[in-house]
Amino acid sequence: MNSLFECSVLAPAWFCDHRDMLIYLAPSLMLALLIRALAVRHPFFLLFRLAGTICHELAHFVAGTLTGARPATFTVIPRRIVRGWELGSVRLTNVRWYNAAPSALAPFLVVLVPLAVAWWRTRSGLNFQWIDVALAFAVAPQFLACWPSSTDWKLSLRSWPYLLIACLLWWVISAWR
Repeated sequence: MNSLFECSVLAPAWFCDHRDMLIYLAPSLMLALLIRALAVRHPFFLLFRLAGTICHELAHFVAGTLTGARPATFTVIPRRIVRGWELGSVRLTNVRWYNAAPSALAPFLVVLVPLAVAWWRTRSGLNFQWIDVALAFAVAPQFLACWPSSTDWKLSLRSWPYLLIACLLWWVISAWR
């Protein structure tokens, strides 16, 4: 008989299977929200987003290089723009329909950094140590950096044939089954 407070009774199976990792990442996620709120109020707190900005722009740079979009410039120096701050940028010189979405949406891969750290730190169970405080500050900006910017989303629209091809493949596969 299952206890009322067993994990499988209270939560989905995937949560129970990965609860140590999710619990480990909770302070980083809360810290990310705090950093985001403070960075809106004062530019000094943009410094806490630097690690995430570097990963975000490196994702664009690497994806652009691998897909032939030819990155020309890379910067993580914040600059003031009309609507706030631009924390970094990568200028791509050969954006085509086949490489626009992979290059522009590459920051989604940044979420693998916190997941890898959480997996590494919880392999042998949940055991917080002082190093985890530093890791929380290093991982928190990655949560803020893993979502593509509005400019990234606009650039990814150049790959609209991908969406058409993906829908067609999904339809063919589901009809074949």
